[in-house]
This record gives sequence, C-alpha cells and structure tokens, in this order.
Amino acid sequence: MSKATFQALGTGDGWAGDRRGHSAFLFTLKNSTLLLDCGEPVSRRLRAAGVQPDDLDGIVLSHLHCDHVGGFFMLMQGFWLDQRNRDLTIHLPAEGVEPVRRMLDAAYIFEELMACALNFTPLQEGGSFEVGSITVTPHPTTHLDQLKASFGEKYPADFEAFSFVLENEDTRIAHSADIGGLEDLKPLLTQPVDLLVCELAHVEPDELFAYLKDHPAGHIGQVAFTHLSRPYRADLEGMQAQAAAALGDLPHTFLNDGDVITL
Repeated sequence: MSKATFQALGTGDGWAGDRRGHSAFLFTLKNSTLLLDCGEPVSRRLRAAGVQPDDLDGIVLSHLHCDHVGGFFMLMQGFWLDQRNRDLTIHLPAEGVEPVRRMLDAAYIFEELMACALNFTPLQEGGSFEVGSITVTPHPTTHLDQLKASFGEKYPADFEAFSFVLENEDTRIAHSADIGGLEDLKPLLTQPVDLLVCELAHVEPDELFAYLKDHPAGHIGQVAFTHLSRPYRADLEGMQAQAAAALGDLPHTFLNDGDVITL
C-alpha cells in the first residue's frame, strides 16, 4: 500500500503556455488530501483527476503571484455551484487574507451563498498546522525580496512567500514553491525527505544540481523538478542530460502536468 501520492496538476512557470498549467499540486498522505497552490486551470485539473469538491481537506497558497493563485476564485465559484458541504480552511500569507476576501465579494461569491464556511488563516514562520492528518510547516523564502527592495516603499506590503514541509508518521515531503536562492532550501532539508518538489526558474541549474548532490546519500529519496522557466523548458533534453550527469544515482524527474508520483 502506498504511503503517499503526489500529483502535479500544473507545472508551468509565470508565462502563459499551451502545454502547461500554472502551479498547482495535490498531495495525498494516507487519507488526507491537500491542494498546494491554485494556478489556473486548477478547477479543470482537479476534475480530470477525479477529485470532487468535498475531497479536499485544505488549501495552502504559497504566495500571491497570479501563477499560484489565479485559479483560486474559479475554484471557489465551483465550490459554491457544486455546494461543497465541508468547511474549508485556506492557509495563505497574512497580507492576502483581506484582499482575497474582498475579491470573493467583488466576484459575488458571498459567504451566504456557500454551503460551507471558508476560513482564511495566515501562514506564520515555523507555525505548523494540520490539514487532516498532514502536518504542514511553512518556511519563509526570499522569493519576493528583490521586488520588496525595488517597490516596497511605494507599495507597502510584507512581500511574503513560503516553502513547506508536509509530513505524517510515515512520510516527509519538502515543497520549495518559489524561492529566491539555494539558501531557501536549507530549512526543508534539515531532516531526510522522501520527496523534494523543487522549482527550477529562480536558481541556476548547475548550482542547484551541485547543491542537491552534496547532500548525504539517502537524505533525499527523490527529486521532482517543476516550474521550469521557459528557456530551460525549451531545451528540456539538455537540462535532463545536465541533471543526470550532475546528480548521478539520485532519483529525479522533470514533471509534466498530470504526472503522479507514488511513495
């Protein structure tokens, strides 16, 4: 019997593409199911995967870039029309709680129309929480630091972005979401992980591969690369060859939409 299943619903980067949806990932650990990020067209991808509205135990949004949240509002409209009954908690950066609530109201998805309660809970550094039987630990990343340095004075915000460790008694998974540098991976890998889901848009491939190779044997069970930037994706065969040469016997794959990994 599998301990966990990971499904890549959307593996694209920030650009629109004809073959890849935007960031959305479904994790099932034992009987608990978590949706991490809601890049569009997440509603269609979930239905294609056979996931019904009441199946999700929780949603986590890593940061507020549109390629990670652009499908959220359509998903909520679907939950309204399909009359999801189970109350749902959405974990997201604190700075997004009120804007997301206002956007739902602006889209006429009023709480009175929903058959379930939507509970918006801010992510906090080191503030672990439970989604069903899954323990989720968020870690802040530097993904938005450059934007904060350039625009923080004009647009006051916290510029929050997070990566995550998902675990139960049998399985430990690290998910980078979007990072700003290799240092953002360190908190995810302080203990061995069965799977590292790692983006490949905001770091140099050779540096990332060398960093992963340097970890002790068995510390990382396998790596799934996602969110490849357009130039890297255009030369996927070259990127795969580079990874194979650098990573040696460390199991790894480059994700496509719809790929499933079973642990």
